[in-house]
Amino acid sequence: MFITEKDYKTVIGDNALKVISQTSQEVRTNAEYQAQEEIASYLRPRYDTQAVFAAQEDNRNRLIVMIMCDIALYHMAAALPQKMGTDIRKERYERALKTLQGIQAGKILPDLPQPATTDGSSPSSLNWAAEPKLNHYW
Repeated sequence: MFITEKDYKTVIGDNALKVISQTSQEVRTNAEYQAQEEIASYLRPRYDTQAVFAAQEDNRNRLIVMIMCDIALYHMAAALPQKMGTDIRKERYERALKTLQGIQAGKILPDLPQPATTDGSSPSSLNWAAEPKLNHYW
């Protein structure tokens, strides 16, 4: 998986993680997969999401790691009985979504791999061309 238990420590304590994940590895894994797909849906138009999530250890983008932790924790909190402690999770989830929307709009530019193209051009570059001028002589 892209994130580790150590990554969660920047946004939540050990005991709180156990509570929010209901001490179930399955709940945590499902939430992480949901978070990864949610992030990828924002990044796909501009970035190579397979390369982003294939990165390991220190090669991972720290912003994406933090966003994935926040979104996964939000999904885990949604499964808790009586929605315990969801205020901070909801706040951080909404902030993560705003960041992803900024990335998608091109206002935030993280250092992420661009998708490869067959002709060597950048996928975000525009190619301008026109048809030859028409001359109508009757």
